[in-house]
Amino acid sequence: MKVRSLFFLTLLAAGVLSACSGKKDGHDEHGHDHEHEHKVSKDEWKEMDDFHTLMADAFHPYKDSTNLEPAKTKAVALAAAADKWANAPLPEKVNNDEVKSKLETLKAGTASFVETVKSGDDKKIGDELTALHDQFHEIQEAWYGGGHGEHHH
Repeated sequence: MKVRSLFFLTLLAAGVLSACSGKKDGHDEHGHDHEHEHKVSKDEWKEMDDFHTLMADAFHPYKDSTNLEPAKTKAVALAAAADKWANAPLPEKVNNDEVKSKLETLKAGTASFVETVKSGDDKKIGDELTALHDQFHEIQEAWYGGGHGEHHH
């Protein structure tokens, strides 16, 4: 009986040790992730990246082959991402009235895009999607310090 409980304790100790060392290995990674959630980094603007991913998924199928389905299914997510983006703290270098107003425009535009999608008017959906994409790029250019009218796709 004694031997068995001793064996169990050894297993338990080994398990605890490996859990600790496992934690240590991944610690930097996790610590790093959490840091970004609370602190705005100088070269990362998470809300912009999140919106960009959605916008690329919605816009490129339309641009490449006039396929509006992805944009229609992502309309609500785009509006939610724009809303979150407009309400998030702005990184220092874009913390100005111009960018704030562009974000508000984008937020309002994505909200009305949701309604346009419901209307089923493909021409209007395509036009609004293109306008939203252009508005997004203006904010992105402010962030990357472009401002020369160049488009980075």
